[in-house]
Amino acid sequence: MNKNLLLISNSTMRGEAYLGWCKVMIADFCKRHNVKKVLFVPYAGVSLAEGGLNASYAAYEAKVAGVFAEFGVKIESTHRKKDPVKAVYEAQCVAVGGGNTFHLVKELHRLGLMQAISRRAGDGMPYMGWSAGSNVAGPTLCTTNDMPIVEPSSFDCMGLIPFQINPHYTDFFDPKHGGETRDDRIKEYIMVNPKATVAAIREATALLLEGGRLQLVGKPNKMKVFHRSMAETREFAPGDDLDFLL
Repeated sequence: MNKNLLLISNSTMRGEAYLGWCKVMIADFCKRHNVKKVLFVPYAGVSLAEGGLNASYAAYEAKVAGVFAEFGVKIESTHRKKDPVKAVYEAQCVAVGGGNTFHLVKELHRLGLMQAISRRAGDGMPYMGWSAGSNVAGPTLCTTNDMPIVEPSSFDCMGLIPFQINPHYTDFFDPKHGGETRDDRIKEYIMVNPKATVAAIREATALLLEGGRLQLVGKPNKMKVFHRSMAETREFAPGDDLDFLL
């Protein structure tokens, strides 16, 4: 069965409301797949509220629910479910929010949700994620930008797509900065993982997979593809053929 994936680079643009830039994109995705209720996975949000993780999860749920309510879709969070795996198998759609990818992956493995979501989305259930939620749709978390604040049992992720995602990609170089650039770090990854491909997606863009076709959507910002077999990295714009990545 064809997968239905919306993998968004970022949730917030400076000066815009939360999920503002991509709200119409999300609403249209839900409408096309007749989604009225979304199961939300909040575990990347570790510092959204005082009072511990559950308070942060509740704040995250409320924040996302307020946006989705604007286009008539209800949000329910896995952190409120006694059996979150069962909730995944009963869900119309799953959305995984951004934040810290290491904490997200740890919780997804601990709760048995990584495999459950992978199976459902692999069978065609609509899946959407932003930032960390997009990163975990790939084979591993290894191309996240986040600090490893916890140690997951495995770096393996959902494998819904055969390539890695690096969200929030930028090739900006600050001449006052003496460390590695984002390109340097991704090239290190593909040097030691020579079979891997990395799609680096800039802010205000997303990858949409529907009907067996992969597209770059959003604002006209190009994405960059890294692979060790390429003499140079290649950039692709919205409308370009990306099916080679599949």
